[in-house]
Amino acid sequence: MLYYALLFLVVGLIAGALNLAGVAAVAVQISWILFLIGIVLLAIHLFTNRSVRVP
Repeated sequence: MLYYALLFLVVGLIAGALNLAGVAAVAVQISWILFLIGIVLLAIHLFTNRSVRVP
């Protein structure tokens, strides 16, 4: 999830450098949403402690 956030951020930065304001804005918004979802999933994973324990 964080990989896709970084990918959309790079696309947004490249689009911004090429003066494609609409594409850049959408790509940066998508990357921000994916980043937040990734952080929430990471926090859930860390707090639930779902590790497999071998007896």
